[in-house]
Amino acid sequence: QVQLVESGGGLVQAGGSLRLSCAASGRTFSRYAMGWFRQAPGKEREFVAAINWSGGSTSAPDSVKGRFAISRDNAKNTVYLQMNSLKPEDTAVYYCAAGTSYTSGYYVPIAEYEYDYWGQGTQVTVSS
Repeated sequence: QVQLVESGGGLVQAGGSLRLSCAASGRTFSRYAMGWFRQAPGKEREFVAAINWSGGSTSAPDSVKGRFAISRDNAKNTVYLQMNSLKPEDTAVYYCAAGTSYTSGYYVPIAEYEYDYWGQGTQVTVSS
């Protein structure tokens, strides 16, 4: 079992920054991949960023590449999402997820079905 708790969401003006955190407990954190997804009102959940078990490999879609960065601190059992140059279209509930099947190598899972544990989400609102 893995428990995930997100924090760091809030209201920010366009162009601003936020850093989301996701604290994990349960299974050994350093042995699985982590990802961030988001869901805006009326839209499907979409992939935002992911990182492999060691932190040596990451992935992000073009919509956030260059603005968002994912990182992890395995000593603190925490994954982060640094979000810069925020836009109103980044407004969504942000979820972190754990992909416990991905425990070695450089592969970074990016699909929802590859993740088996999810947090409750944290709201990010970007005003124009």
